[in-house]
Amino acid sequence: MFDIDGTMLLTHGAGRSAIRQAFASELGIEGRFDEVRFDGKTDPQIIKEILELAEHPNPESEDAIAAVCARYLELLQFELEVGRSRVRVLPGVREVLSELELRSGVVLGLLTGNVERGAHLKLIAADIAPERFTVGAFGSDAASRPDLPPIAVERAVHKHGWSPEGRDVVIVGDTPADMTCGNGIGARAIGVATGSYSVEELRKAGADDAFETLEALTEVVDAVLT
Repeated sequence: MFDIDGTMLLTHGAGRSAIRQAFASELGIEGRFDEVRFDGKTDPQIIKEILELAEHPNPESEDAIAAVCARYLELLQFELEVGRSRVRVLPGVREVLSELELRSGVVLGLLTGNVERGAHLKLIAADIAPERFTVGAFGSDAASRPDLPPIAVERAVHKHGWSPEGRDVVIVGDTPADMTCGNGIGARAIGVATGSYSVEELRKAGADDAFETLEALTEVVDAVLT
């Protein structure tokens, strides 16, 4: 199961720009965005943290979070369309996905803090077909990242008729949160230092293996399948 931002692709600020505009248009909130880290978090979690910083009277309001998120998706689609040439697939990603698809018994999935629609918009902008990933869990399923792996496993049962267990589940990501979110189900984690964290930081966070990029095709695929 692959994370998206910083792991498979970079949008060069499209998401952050869209969420800034969404807060301004829906709630009249501007500023404080630089005080919140986006990486490793779910979209609802990010929205809630910004509401707290802005001293919103009810930062856990489902209505407020839903309104910002809906407007964010509209703006994200526009940002990605006008800035499509800036969306970059990270080194080795296409090759790793293609190689894993050829392997018997491998199911590609997504595990991302993006809400599902946002995840698909980003993949499409990067010319990666979302349908290649037949299972997944998203920020729209749960605001807490550790809740996502069990959701993805349950969907694998319904989609494929079998339940991956423990180390059969592999999470590939670029943040410590990716490395630890699968601990509850005994999943393995593969880190890639194409985001804000180094190989050493990802290993310290619990990565079973970690790479500077996904370009070392044989080594990365072996790490996933071991």
